[in-house]
This record gives sequence, C-alpha cells and structure tokens, in this order.
Amino acid sequence: MTVLDDNLGKLATFLEPFRDIGIRNRIAGQDVAGSEGVFQSTSPVDKSVICDVARGGAQDIDAAARAAADAFAEWRDMPATRRREILHAVADAIETRAEEIALCECWDTGQAVRFMSKAALRGAENFRYFADQVVQARDGQHLRSPSLMNVTTRVPIGPVGVITPWNTPFMLSTWKIAPALAAGCTVVHKPAEASPLTARLLVEIAEQAGLPPGVLNTVNGFGEEAGKALCEHPAIRAIAFVGESRTGSLITRQGADTLKRNHLELGGKNPVIVFEDADLDRALDAVIFMIYSINGERCTSSSRLLVQDSIREAFEAKLAERVNAIRVGHPLDPATEVGPLISEEHYRKVTSYFDIAREDGATVAAGGEKIGEAGYFVRPTLFTNATNQMRIAREEIFGPVLTSIPFSTEDAALQIANDTAYGLTAYLWTNDLTRALRFTDRLEAGMIWVNSENVRHLPTPFGGVKASGIGRDGGDWSFEFYMEQKHIGFATGAHQIPRLGVQ
Repeated sequence: MTVLDDNLGKLATFLEPFRDIGIRNRIAGQDVAGSEGVFQSTSPVDKSVICDVARGGAQDIDAAARAAADAFAEWRDMPATRRREILHAVADAIETRAEEIALCECWDTGQAVRFMSKAALRGAENFRYFADQVVQARDGQHLRSPSLMNVTTRVPIGPVGVITPWNTPFMLSTWKIAPALAAGCTVVHKPAEASPLTARLLVEIAEQAGLPPGVLNTVNGFGEEAGKALCEHPAIRAIAFVGESRTGSLITRQGADTLKRNHLELGGKNPVIVFEDADLDRALDAVIFMIYSINGERCTSSSRLLVQDSIREAFEAKLAERVNAIRVGHPLDPATEVGPLISEEHYRKVTSYFDIAREDGATVAAGGEKIGEAGYFVRPTLFTNATNQMRIAREEIFGPVLTSIPFSTEDAALQIANDTAYGLTAYLWTNDLTRALRFTDRLEAGMIWVNSENVRHLPTPFGGVKASGIGRDGGDWSFEFYMEQKHIGFATGAHQIPRLGVQ
C-alpha cells in the first residue's frame, strides 16, 4: 500500500461523520441547522460532494452573537491562569488531531499534505503562544504626573467576529481566534464557504478541551448573508477579516453604522527583488517557494519577480526549468508540491490570465495550461518579457503564477516595486548591506524580508499598507486590537481644584 492509499483510507474515516450528518452551525455549544437551508461542500480534487453544510443567515448570526454576549462576562472574568490552561489544552488537542485536520483540509482545499501537516501544527503553536501571554495581557503603564498617579490597563473589547479565508483555513482561523480568546473576548466565527471542514473541527476541539459553550460559535454561510449580518450586528464590537481587498472595503462600510473596529488582512501583489550581487541559488529557491507553495493561494506570495537585467536571462532560464519540474498531483500524495485550485470559480479566474498574458505581449515561459478534467489542476506558470503595466503584474491572480519583470538600476527597481495598489510584503535579495537599508526604508510594504523567504515569527507584527489592509496581528499587536485601553488617575495629594460659583 502506498502512502497515498493509506492517507485516502484515513480520510474516508475522518469524513464519515461529515457525510452522515453534514456540518451544522455551532451556537452556544449546540448544533443548529442553518436558517437559509444547506449548501454543498465539494472537493477540488475530483469535484465530488463532501457533505451538506448549514447555510446560516441573519437569524443564525443573531443567535450566535447573543450567545457570545451571554458568555462574555464569565470568560472575561475567569482567572487568567484558568483561561491559559484551557487554551493550552486546545493546543494539545490540535496536536493530537493534527493528521485528521491536515487530511480534511487537503481534501477540502486542494492544498498539498506536505504543507498542511505543518499548518495544523502551526495552529497549535498559535494557541500555545497566545495562551502564554494571557496573564500579562491586561498589564499597562505607570505614568506619574505632578498631582496624579496615572495607570493604564487593558480590558477585552467584547464579542468579536472573525471571518476567515479558504486558502489555509485552519491555521488562519487560529491566528485570529487564539489571541481573541486569550484577550478575554468571545467569538463568532464565519469561515469561508469553500472550506468549512476544519472550522467545524476547531470548535469541537475547543469545546472538548474545556472552552465554555458560547465562547466560540461557528456560523457557516455566504458573505452576502451570514458575513453581512455579522458585520452589521450591534453586539459584535470588532471584525477580524482575512481576504481580498474588495471585500475588506465592503466590511468597512457594513460596520460603519455600529462603529465597528476592523482589522483587515487583505490582498497583495508582492515583489521579490533580485539584484545581481545576491546569492542567486538561494534567491532562486526562495522565489520558487514563495509563489508555488500553497498552490500560490496565499496573500504573501511573491507574485512579481523583479530581476536585474544583467542576470535576467540566466536566472529566468533556471527558473523555467525548475517550474516545469514542479510536481502537480493528488494533494494527499506526499510527493505532490502543487495540488488543485480551490473551486471552479477560482480555477476560471486563474486560467483566464493565461490568455490575458499572451494578449498583452508577455511570454509564457512555463506552464500556462490546464491539467485534465477530474479536478481544478493547472500547471505552475511563469510569464516573462512582462512590464509592470500589464494586468498580470497589477492584478492579484492568487494562483501558482509568477510574472518576471526586468530592471536596470536600484531606483528603477524601487519604482516598479512600489507601483502597485498593494503593500503587504516584499522580499529583497542583495549582499549589499547599505543598499538593503536604503531600499527597505523606501519600500511601501508592511512586512519585508531580506535574503529570506517569509519566515513567520509570532511576536512580530503581521499586516500591510495601502490596499493590503489595516492593523497588525502578532504579539502584543493582537491584544491592542482585541482589547480596550483604560486610564485611571489617582490623586496623590490635595492638589488645587478650580472653584466655580464661589463669591
């Protein structure tokens, strides 16, 4: 028996409960049918139906928001050490069920198991990291003035909404939900309709680990129904969202009447800039990894390669050879490096750029083809002879597609890199330290890596500028979002108080 066969057998066992009863909403610790009926979740691997999913709407969101509000005081006032114990128990349970989470996520999203097995464990790391910050989360400052002892503290903002995407849904859900719970907030989670399986696993795991009912509620459904209702609900104090920029703008408008606080992690058209003095072998590895891993379906992917013209021809030749050798296949096969795209809609979007590139005058140096009819598979693709004004260089394709653009000078590279509506990440490859300092200072991006791929460190701020979002995740920045600052001034003596109405 091959590893693929073994994984398929395990997957069948893991999926059995879903196929028997489907996925229901989870509200106040109870399974609840969707008020709008059901929709079907299908696998991008072979287009087969996985199960029915509750289709939530305004009625379900209202029930979940009320449950989160009812549970808030108990969770907020629970001793911090007890909340820490529960969150550590959630992390332990995620690790125990990591294989189940990974295989279900692969089947639901098309992501390769070589990446999803690590993503499940990173979800546990997220819970463990923020659990360890619980006790000091409310700590503030002592700011003495001549007549007052001023102290600050933080308190949880209240029930919050978390709306997560379909590309690495379990890990990204934990990025948002773990710090919210650690801060003392309760949560209503609306997962992406294209990838509902592991959101259900997460709420089950959390409750079995001791999370009180109503602290984490999950409502499935579509953005225009459940998502809109969540953003508009008056009991929800903040919305944490990961997704495309257009949706982030809509969420801002929907929350305006209730003055929602928003953290928006949005799209990117991220540059990776390779200078002639770089370690070109390492740069090549990083360029390939950051666009073709996770099927290219990641906001931090380096989808624009800016390569200095003195090395362009040789670098692109090696790049094309490597891209053509990337293994596309079944996501449960450990040898697979790229699996199918998430859905038919997204498949059509990504493949439409193959013709767009040709029409605009770019060269398809590798890929640019669909694979088979069984699922949503495409060949990893490289466009060369491109300019930064082409649609392939300006629009977020969100697939295994790289656009290579030449530059001659440092100033030209910086102009091209910043000439985009987005500003999430950037990657710089050079062995000139002074250039790296100059260049990163002027790059318009929230996160920059020099001589490295994206290496996530949880205490660091994660987020973008321009159309790539508002706010930061990670470390204390997460608590700044999920908590309110409070100031208390204590008089240290009988200072003079102005007297009015005294003759």
